[in-house]
Amino acid sequence: MIAELWLPFADYGFMRRALAGCLALSAGAAPLGTILLLRRMSLVGDAMSHAILPGAALGYLFFGLSLGAMTLGGLLAGLLVALLSGMVTRHTALREDASFAGFYLISLALGVLLISLRGSNVDLLHVLFGSVLALDNPTLLLTGGIATATLLALALIYRPLIVECFDPGFLRLQGRQGALAHAVFMLLLVLNLVGGFHSLGTLMAVAFAVLPAAAARFWQRSVGAQMALAVALAVLGSVLGLLTSFHLGIAASAAITLSLGALYALSLLAGAHGSVRALRRPGAQESC
Repeated sequence: MIAELWLPFADYGFMRRALAGCLALSAGAAPLGTILLLRRMSLVGDAMSHAILPGAALGYLFFGLSLGAMTLGGLLAGLLVALLSGMVTRHTALREDASFAGFYLISLALGVLLISLRGSNVDLLHVLFGSVLALDNPTLLLTGGIATATLLALALIYRPLIVECFDPGFLRLQGRQGALAHAVFMLLLVLNLVGGFHSLGTLMAVAFAVLPAAAARFWQRSVGAQMALAVALAVLGSVLGLLTSFHLGIAASAAITLSLGALYALSLLAGAHGSVRALRRPGAQESC
């Protein structure tokens, strides 16, 4: 059994590359997912993952499957949608989640349309569902660089981000520190979604951010512990998903996402805090 778990990564370079890419995504996206959940923005993260599609599609339309063009296009499109959604929220009565949902639907439809103008069904599937088993050196360097930049930037803005989650009024009194932290956070989110796009595609790029972080909340109470556990769960889900994909011959991105989903379901049922099991303990409802 140990051989079945280890040999795919020992014998095949594409499996090692896929694992390396998933490790980088886990390190960068999972901590951001913890903040997303604290700010009740998990669905915003999902909308942002689709918002990068038109930019990536434009890069593909003009330059083909170019890593640089599709990355830059996706980054610019994601930032544009975040900016427009913020403007709509500030200048209209529409809430931020609703404005993101509107732009998400428009972006997804526009991206599919742009790809269909030139590409084939194979190209569309590549963009929508990724190609984690076909990662090359430039893509791995990009994903690793995004993860490194995310961890460094997150360490710098960690305190104002946490304060804003629990007491946003306090940061408003301190000047522009909260607005700057929010802007940097949104930039990091878009960067990680662009990195995840190359591996899992636009439809499932947000999986590394939301599912491990949601699962970690059932086991840990402190934010730092949730972030660390979310990274560990993301890594575990990646390994399980890649092995499942290898042995059963199924799509790797779907297998990874379902593995992360299985860990979330297990945590939902048996976690130490707020799970089905925890709430059924005597006196649990009163303590809540």
